[in-house]
Parts: sequence; C-alpha cells; structure tokens
Amino acid sequence: MAQKNKHHQEINMKEFFGLILLTLVLLAAIALASKHANAGSKDMQPTQPLPVYQTECGSCHLAYPPGFLPKTSWEQLMSTLSKHYGTDASIDAKSNHQINQWLTQYGGSYKRVKESPTENRITKSAWFERKHRKVKTSDFMKPSVKSPANCAACHQRAEQGLFDDDDVRIPD
Repeated sequence: MAQKNKHHQEINMKEFFGLILLTLVLLAAIALASKHANAGSKDMQPTQPLPVYQTECGSCHLAYPPGFLPKTSWEQLMSTLSKHYGTDASIDAKSNHQINQWLTQYGGSYKRVKESPTENRITKSAWFERKHRKVKTSDFMKPSVKSPANCAACHQRAEQGLFDDDDVRIPD
C-alpha cells in the first residue's frame, strides 16, 4: 500500500511539473502573440531604424515611422521619388531598394492604417486627422511649426519614433 501511494505521488509530481511547464509555454505564447498583435499600433516603428532610411529621408524631413502609412503607400512613394511632393528626392537604386523593402516590411497593416490616404500623405490619413482634431489650424501655421507634417515641432520625442500624447508641447 505504501508503495502504491509512493507511485501515485510520483505520477502526481510528474503531472504537476507538466502542468507548470505547459502553463509557462502558454504564457510565453500569449506574450508573443500580444506583442505581435500590438506591432503597428503602439509600436509604430521597428526597434532599429534602417540607417540608410535615416540618412536619405531624414536629411530633409523626419524619417517617419513606417507604420504611419500602409505598405502600398510606401511602394508608391518610393517609385515616384523624382517628383516627391514637388521635389526631386531621387536616390541611388541600391538605397531605394533597401529603403523600399524596409518600409514595406514594417508598413502599417493594422486596422488604423489599412487604407492609403489622399496623395499618400500621413497628414491626410483618417487616423492623423482624428488624433489632431483638437489642434487649431493656426497652431499648425505657426512659424515654429510650419505644417502638420512637422511632427518634431510638437512631439518632443518624434526623432525616436515616440508620439505619446503626454509628450506633446505646442510651441508659442
């Protein structure tokens, strides 16, 4: 009888450790799935920006997080750099290919950025207009801001890809 109880305890310990292991695996899977589900909503920029993107695009304006536009918008923008909003922003073919691949890999694919905005402009996207609906037009026209496309004027950590509402300071 004592040997039977000992055998029962061994089985219960195996089941107990098996349940712990299963629980840990499930928790890890849930954490991974929720991180993937949030990618592109709260995490609008990949952890490591592409250096050639920072150099080429960031030399004229903020190197916008890829998640601000859908993949199709980025593809269209990268294929028309010779007439990039009235400017010739052409770059060499290798850089263009690298940047295009990176932008389309990380481009917005979640609900908020599923459709290309008018003229592929971030500032004309529904989510941008909704997030900025309380900002006065006159604030965008201030000499220190100049336009809605100048994110860094108000978003103090825009250069790091951070656009938290708590970090917004509209300049005088």
